[in-house]
Amino acid sequence: MQSLHRALDLVEMLASRGGAMTIADLAAATGTALPTAHRLLGTLRARGYVRQLPDRRYALGFRLVPLGATAGSSVGVGAERALAGLVEELGETANLAVLDGDRIAYVAQVPGRHSMRMFTEVGRRVDPHCTAVGKAIMARMPRERARALLTRTGMAPRTPHTLTDLEELCDGLDEIERLGYAMDEEEQEVGVRCVAVVVPTEEPRVAISVSGPAPRMTDGLVGDAVPLLRRTAQELAAALI
Repeated sequence: MQSLHRALDLVEMLASRGGAMTIADLAAATGTALPTAHRLLGTLRARGYVRQLPDRRYALGFRLVPLGATAGSSVGVGAERALAGLVEELGETANLAVLDGDRIAYVAQVPGRHSMRMFTEVGRRVDPHCTAVGKAIMARMPRERARALLTRTGMAPRTPHTLTDLEELCDGLDEIERLGYAMDEEEQEVGVRCVAVVVPTEEPRVAISVSGPAPRMTDGLVGDAVPLLRRTAQELAAALI
């Protein structure tokens, strides 16, 4: 089982970096002993999950492409139905996001009833510290794991409102865990507020959110959204088990 976790760590690290890495960098980034990394990468390469480039660096393999398409298709249909229910109730855009390696990937979205260009779109990958979905997921992690994640990704200031202090954000995760939801207060995109809850699976990797322009995303709408998000998250958790 430990070897399986290590192998998945290597694959997820390659995905989070979005490019190719040397075996030494992969081993260091995942805390894997170099001989273990070499053995696991050999197996992953033989199965097509990673490939080795002419310069000896490793990249994700083509075997992942059909697997990703199948997973996206099977999860996406049910997720979009659930998100559509949120839009019907609240009128604003609903999103499903997953922790993919060290970054947040938006995998499903149903636009709100009002026309508006937004930063979030399916396929977009962002850092976790400045998104409600990222904070909702990290709040369910052991704090040392969340801290390590934030240290690896950094806390770049995406807007003037982005929280960039590690200790302050980690303290805020306790409050998010207590409340059961997280907020993005124009931290990823100026003028946009977002509220999110984690989907309660054994491994906290999935979250759903409702987002919209700050003038429409009032505290009242957020208050209405939270119980609806929790109900939808429970439904999605049952479907994902």
